[in-house]
Amino acid sequence: MDQQPPGDQDRSAAADGSLSCYRHPGRGTYIRCTRCDRPICPECMVNASVGFQCPDCARQGAGTGHGPGAARPRTVAGAPVTADPRLVTKILLALNVAVFIVVHVKGSLLQDLTLFGRANLYYGGPPEGVAEGQWYRLVTSMFLHQEVWHIAFNMLGLWWLGGPLEAALGRARYLALYLLSGLAGSALTYWLAAPNQPSLGASGAIFGLLGATAVLMRRLNYDMRPVFVLLAVNLVVTFNPWGGIAWQAHVGGLIAGTLIAIGMVHAPRERRALVQYGTCALVLVAVVAVVVARTAALT
Repeated sequence: MDQQPPGDQDRSAAADGSLSCYRHPGRGTYIRCTRCDRPICPECMVNASVGFQCPDCARQGAGTGHGPGAARPRTVAGAPVTADPRLVTKILLALNVAVFIVVHVKGSLLQDLTLFGRANLYYGGPPEGVAEGQWYRLVTSMFLHQEVWHIAFNMLGLWWLGGPLEAALGRARYLALYLLSGLAGSALTYWLAAPNQPSLGASGAIFGLLGATAVLMRRLNYDMRPVFVLLAVNLVVTFNPWGGIAWQAHVGGLIAGTLIAIGMVHAPRERRALVQYGTCALVLVAVVAVVVARTAALT
């Protein structure tokens, strides 16, 4: 690729003194490639013996045969550093809000997507629920909210906890953590709650993020008192005497999120992928086993 003359590069300087990445025009940066002097953003930076190089120079001059991503800065979990560390969090938040709007426009979807084990939805009708083969309810209920306060609290938790976790774990690992925590919460609710008890909400996944946050802060030697206070408050709310909260989802998500996070941030570097994805696989196997066993008991 042809290089810009130094004079042309300097014309890309913004009002705040930042430069525009040569591969992502409009994305400000203060870093230049140590070989060709072109501006590069965090997504394009490749570690060099001194400073950073752009992907083109890394391919041409490294001589290792590895792609430019091989030396890219990594997070504590081994994921590449990304320019937008909240992308998956934003998508999950938008998905929850979209489902909330759709359900309020078409109210009949609420009972079609809610989690419950086995029940007759109307007199003389056939039994429905997870035990009747509607396993999709274990997933759809994770994105379902009925009250404004319910989705508001859950989405605030997702934003506050999800962003830092996504930045630390990487997009794929973070998404696996969120989905498996939510599934574990649904599975424990299906197992322990009454078959006709409805359950909905992203609380299981949010509690999984809370447990993962505690593990990550301990791994980074941060002050644990704030997260302990937050966890204690949430557990008090979960087991309040007024009821109305599916505590099984909270507990299931918290346990799953904690276990997954331990596997992700404490995995030895030489076997990192095996330990991380192996931990996720074990949690998924446990979820499937619980669901199969409960289904057999109800049918």
